[in-house]
Amino acid sequence: MLVIPGGVGKDTCDGVTRREMLRVGGSAAFGISLANMLQMQKATAEEGKYGGIGFGKAKSVILCYLQGGPSHLDLWDPKTDVPDNVKSVFKPIDTKVAGYQFTELLPKLAQVNDKFTQIRSVSYTPIGLFNHTAAIYQMLTGYTADKVSPSGQLEPPSPNDFPNVGSNIIRLKPIDKPMLPFVMLPRPLQESNVIGKAGTAGFLGRAYDPYYLYPPGDDMDLTKMDKIRVDDLQLRADITNVRMERRAKLREQINAGMPELDRAVSKYALNEYYGKALGLVLSGRARDAFDLSKESTETRDAYGKNPFGQSCLLARRLVEAGTRFVEVNWPKVANSDNHSWDVHSGLSDRMKKQSAPMLDSGLSALIADLDQRGLLDETLVIAVGEFGRSPKRGVSTSGNSNSDDGRDHWPYCYSCVIAGAGVKRGFVYGKSDLTGSAPVETPVHPCDLLATIYHSVGIDPRTIVFNHLNQPRDLVKGDAVVGILS
Repeated sequence: MLVIPGGVGKDTCDGVTRREMLRVGGSAAFGISLANMLQMQKATAEEGKYGGIGFGKAKSVILCYLQGGPSHLDLWDPKTDVPDNVKSVFKPIDTKVAGYQFTELLPKLAQVNDKFTQIRSVSYTPIGLFNHTAAIYQMLTGYTADKVSPSGQLEPPSPNDFPNVGSNIIRLKPIDKPMLPFVMLPRPLQESNVIGKAGTAGFLGRAYDPYYLYPPGDDMDLTKMDKIRVDDLQLRADITNVRMERRAKLREQINAGMPELDRAVSKYALNEYYGKALGLVLSGRARDAFDLSKESTETRDAYGKNPFGQSCLLARRLVEAGTRFVEVNWPKVANSDNHSWDVHSGLSDRMKKQSAPMLDSGLSALIADLDQRGLLDETLVIAVGEFGRSPKRGVSTSGNSNSDDGRDHWPYCYSCVIAGAGVKRGFVYGKSDLTGSAPVETPVHPCDLLATIYHSVGIDPRTIVFNHLNQPRDLVKGDAVVGILS
């Protein structure tokens, strides 16, 4: 049987499913090569479309990326009948879901966990993934970074990197509104002096990079979201919309008289990108979405007057305006102090007074607000970090030193929260053992989480893409966790 691969594509990065790749060999009898088939795919309908429960229910995605590695034992998977050096210093509290507890650090999330699924069995065995950068790269791209060592890697971003999940999504599922398709805020992904690894479109090209919204101010500036500037999304005061549209028409007339130049740059789709940029500027949709002052004081207070809370509120405004993918990075460098999740020391004070209240208010308000507005049914929300923290306090698992009031990196078992777009409500998936050291049922690899995101937005996780060397690669080597979908 001859199968013409479907779906969108660009240059050498066309999306093709593994099933279709396997059938390409049989097409040789018809004299059609893989290259011919890829050229034909834009003009043909997709055959044998991937589907199933929950497929394509998400119109948009909000990824709350908790860089630094939150302690599952001290947040949402507490253990009671365990030795003192395993037990959390924080008391367990009941939640809306009978039989499941969080710690006292998350009272607001405990009152809305009837709206989301908690996965308590995220797990992987590290191969050079004990440090943040390497683990973040795996979590956000589905691949292990190059040049890893036993302790991890600190390699800067490269144009040859695998794309961030958001970049893949906006390429395979482009939006049809004059709106920013992918926004990342309020700070870059970072470990030490390595900034932005796993936060780019990599080999897809810069056209699929996120719009980076990083307000000025350091990580301890809790008011930095009030300093948002989006000058590149507005016209100069002396240029009206009419004048801008006239200039666009003049540009088109000039280009029409320069066919050689057009042919030379045609593969870069400059007209397409120019048109999108012009549409963004003229529509004002993006500028309006960034204006947090249009929200009531009560709403802003509910999210929390801090960078994470206000970023979650802005994420809601962005998806409401048509953005496909928003990544809210935890507003502190991964390996750091204060409200970083990297609690090698000072856990009891830092989590209680700094990081947990920000997470509790911001994430709970986001889920409740989306639900109240009727947006949760079509918006997928995920909150996850690159790993959890060690069951025993004061021990070293990654070569770092840890105080008695600290936990080290632990990729073997941790938790994530996922809500919306067909995800079951009030559900707990998977189970950790008595000390939170390992899953005892239904382990979920980070790549399975990525596959679930792709599945939810209507992209076959088995899609094949082509990298910068024109080599076929899986979109992600994982399977959607359909057990959490309805």
